[in-house]
Amino acid sequence: MPSGQLEVPALPILIPLGTTIMVVTVVVLLRLRALAPGRLIAMWAAGWYAVAVLGATMLPLDIAWGPEAGSPELYRFLLVPFVTMRVDDFLLNVIMLVPLAAALRVVAGVRDRRRVVLTGFLISLTIETTQGLLLFFLHGNRWADTNDLIANTLGAWLGWVIIQAPAAARALDRWSVARRPEPLPHP
Repeated sequence: MPSGQLEVPALPILIPLGTTIMVVTVVVLLRLRALAPGRLIAMWAAGWYAVAVLGATMLPLDIAWGPEAGSPELYRFLLVPFVTMRVDDFLLNVIMLVPLAAALRVVAGVRDRRRVVLTGFLISLTIETTQGLLLFFLHGNRWADTNDLIANTLGAWLGWVIIQAPAAARALDRWSVARRPEPLPHP
């Protein structure tokens, strides 16, 4: 089996992806007859947030395969929480998912704490699993870390707590694509 190596850069992937999300957002909002400046900006912010998370967790990516790639660097799998935790990485991972609650509320109308936290956990689990698989099978340059899973989930919960402030909730609901219609007044 031949050996190979590939470096996947960040910007040539992230810039077109973010731009595509912006165009698709305009099209979707036009079809929903929901195009408004605040809603468009909120949706674009949610889209670029998703692009930033992808960039922060996956790119740039160096991968290698074949006999010359060597053995996977198994020390990059951190399966026991808190033992080898770096506080600055933990805090950055908390901060990374704080905006998730706002993005979910604007894009999908998700308001429930359980759904926000579960979504944050599942996003983080997907990231860490992908990083682990890339590390094991393609000698990727990322780490698979249970501390990140904990920190990201905590960040999603913290984001939900923050958007419970009445002013934040009103603003997000005003810009939400999934905004619920106002109830009709009783006669």
